[in-house]
Amino acid sequence: MAAIWMRPGRGRLDDRGGVAVFVAVCVVALIGIIGLAVDGGGKLRATERADYIATEAARAGGQAIDPAQAIPGTAIAVGPQAAQAAAQAYLRSAGVAGTVTVSADGKTLTVTTTGSYATKFLPVVGTGSLPVTGHGKAILLHGVTAPEGP
Repeated sequence: MAAIWMRPGRGRLDDRGGVAVFVAVCVVALIGIIGLAVDGGGKLRATERADYIATEAARAGGQAIDPAQAIPGTAIAVGPQAAQAAAQAYLRSAGVAGTVTVSADGKTLTVTTTGSYATKFLPVVGTGSLPVTGHGKAILLHGVTAPEGP
């Protein structure tokens, strides 16, 4: 029968390399957290940009006041086709896709932009881009309004 020799101070369960496995797991988790922070922040910036562009497109469309109603003083309202064309032109110049709607009374213009954010770290888990949507609204006001006092 063969004898099993063991060095002094060593048991049968050797934990050599255990720290390396722990460090590897922690590094992978840390890179994942950093990736979520980077891509989350990037998506937030892209959403802010989409909101900004949608708001500016709504303002551009709001400049297309219908002269047939404004000159005689009948009403201050946008011409729906001209307002949509102006807002779409602004979206095209910014390189963003979106939709433009004008309210029935011609006093409110709503713009919604759509796009995507190309992720930096998330492609590792199969997410190459995140959807981004922006919203903007312009409301035509006429005259001076002030809050009523006591």
